[in-house]
Amino acid sequence: MIVRILSEGQYAVDDAHADLLNALDSGLERAVEAGDEAGFRSALTEMLAQVRTVGERLPDDSLEPSDAVVPDETSSLEEVRAMLADTAEGLIPG
Repeated sequence: MIVRILSEGQYAVDDAHADLLNALDSGLERAVEAGDEAGFRSALTEMLAQVRTVGERLPDDSLEPSDAVVPDETSSLEEVRAMLADTAEGLIPG
């Protein structure tokens, strides 16, 4: 799957890591729903770290269709809440 980190770029992530990313996505959603700023920040940081670790960064001039779009570190809880409101699956599909 192709995961885009806003303001950063795209990563090719093997589908074998989908369960891990979905679990992190669920934790992020719970923190957002609860308005838990510390939990939100921790979950977002962990999700971004995992995408960067398990994914292969695509060249900046590569514009593949993204299967998932995740916010960057500077995103606020409210911005992510708005992103989640636009999807039924969370940020990571599956």
